[in-house]
Amino acid sequence: MQKQYKLLTPGPLTTTDTVKQVMLFDHCTWDDDYKQITQSIRAQLLELAHVSAPDYTAVLMQGSGSFGVESVLTSVIGPDEKLLIAANGAYGLRMAEICRHAGIAFTLYEQDNDKRPDPAVVADHLAQDPAITHVSMVHGETTSGILNDVAAVGKVVKAAGKIFIVDAMSTFGGVDVPVADWGIDFLISSANKCIQGVPGFSFILAKRAELEASQGKARSLALDLYDQWKTMEVDGKWRFTSPTHVILAFAQALKELKAEGGVPARYARYDENQRLLAENLSVMGFRPYLDTKVQGPIITTFRYPEGAKFTFRQMYDYIKERGYVLYPGKVMEAETFRVGNIGEIYPGDILKLSAILADFLKEAAG
Repeated sequence: MQKQYKLLTPGPLTTTDTVKQVMLFDHCTWDDDYKQITQSIRAQLLELAHVSAPDYTAVLMQGSGSFGVESVLTSVIGPDEKLLIAANGAYGLRMAEICRHAGIAFTLYEQDNDKRPDPAVVADHLAQDPAITHVSMVHGETTSGILNDVAAVGKVVKAAGKIFIVDAMSTFGGVDVPVADWGIDFLISSANKCIQGVPGFSFILAKRAELEASQGKARSLALDLYDQWKTMEVDGKWRFTSPTHVILAFAQALKELKAEGGVPARYARYDENQRLLAENLSVMGFRPYLDTKVQGPIITTFRYPEGAKFTFRQMYDYIKERGYVLYPGKVMEAETFRVGNIGEIYPGDILKLSAILADFLKEAAG
C-alpha cells in the first residue's frame, strides 16, 4: 500500500476524509437533485464574495483554474478590445501566453516577483493607451507567495471606466475578497484551493451586465463563458459532461468551510500556519524570500541556508518519507523552495515539519 503524506503545496491540497468519502456516490447529471447541488454551489460562491444576484452570477467551468482564466480572457475581450496585464509572477505571465495563442491584443506590465504591481503604473498605462478596455492581475501569486493589492488596483481601473479581471485562484475562500467593493467584474478561482475541494473545475464570479455583453465574443466552443452560463442558468445543467464526483466533494467542502467559521476562521488558521512556518524555518537559516509586508498566507518561498550542501531532491525525499511534501522554487533569480500551508494543515503539522527539517539539516551536515 502506498504511504500517505500531507501536501504542503498551493493546491491540489490535502482534503478531509469526509470530502473524499462523498465522491463514492455516482450521480446522473440529469437528476434534479444533482442539478440542485450545482445551483446551491453557485449561490454559496456569491455569498462568499459578498455579492448577490441579479448583479453578479457564478459560472462553473470544467477543467483546472487555467481553463477558467482562458475561458474569461477568450470570452469577454472582443477583437477590437485590448487587455492590460499587471504581472509579477508565472500566473500573470500565463495570461499573456493565453492572449498570444488566442490573438488577443494586450500590453504587459511586468513587475519584479517580490514587488506588488503599482496602481500608479497601471493608471499611467490606462491614461497613455485609450485602446485598453480590460485590466487583469493575480491576487495571490504563488510563484513567490506575494499577496497583491487588488483593491488599490481596482480603484484606478474603475476610475478609468475599464473592466477588471482577477485571478483569485489561490486566495478565494481563504482570504476575504469583497468582489463588488474591489471593483472586480470577473473573478476566477478553482475547486482545489482554499475551499479545499478536489481538482476538476474552476469557477467564475461575473458581473452579470458584463457577462451578457460578452455574447458572441468567445474564441472557443468549450470555453465559451456566456454559453456556459446561459445553459447553467436554466436549471443547473452543464453544457457538457460535468465532473460529478468533484461537484459532490466541493459541496461537502463548502459545508466544512462554514462549520470552521467561514473565510475569517480559515484565513486565521492559514495565517497562523504561515507565521509559525516563517518563524521556525528562519531560526534554521531558511530565509523567507518576501518582505513580511507583502507575504500572503497561502505559500512561502524560502532561500536555502548559506553554504547549504544538499539538493532540493534530497530534502524533498527525506521529508516525503516522513509524511509531508514540499514544492520546488519558482522564482528565477534565487535558489529557493516553497512551502504551502493551506488545506487540512494545522499548526501541529508546521511544528512536525520544523522538527523533520531540523533533523534533516543535522544529517546533511554529517
